[in-house]
Amino acid sequence: MTTALIVIDVQQGFADPSWGDRDNPAFERNLARLLEAWSGPIVVVRHDSVSPGSPLAVGQSGNDLVPVVAAVEPALLVTKSVNSAFHGSPDLAAWLGQEGIDAIVIAGIQTNMCVETTARVGGNLGYDVTVAIDATHTFDLVGSDGTRLTAAELSRTTAVNLSGGGFARIATVDEVLA
Repeated sequence: MTTALIVIDVQQGFADPSWGDRDNPAFERNLARLLEAWSGPIVVVRHDSVSPGSPLAVGQSGNDLVPVVAAVEPALLVTKSVNSAFHGSPDLAAWLGQEGIDAIVIAGIQTNMCVETTARVGGNLGYDVTVAIDATHTFDLVGSDGTRLTAAELSRTTAVNLSGGGFARIATVDEVLA
């Protein structure tokens, strides 16, 4: 089985304080360890926001990848303006098929948004999906009814949704690399 690492939206703009409180202070260290040890193909995904004023908009410094990811020579760079890396350009599923890749490990930002959506779509498309949960992070979120969930609660919920729903395995970086 050939496995690709997909690193999602690890961009400067997520350091903007407007995102609020985040979880997983070990994210950067864990992602760096994963990138350093990875021997297979790496896909880097960048969110090119079309939302006015977004720190992730093209042309803004926030759109830039963080240094640890910018230093990677990816096998493929995917740009997207929606949650799933499978709905970006170039076509991720087509590339994975062309390369004979049937398993993916996902890391990046935000756990409950682009990471979870990419994992769900990947699972639906038949890939063997693993989320390196400690190489992801997210931010607190308030729903339309005023309910506030912490980033840690959202990350736990994502792990349960993905594993309990059969979309993906949840693993630590140590487990992925073992």
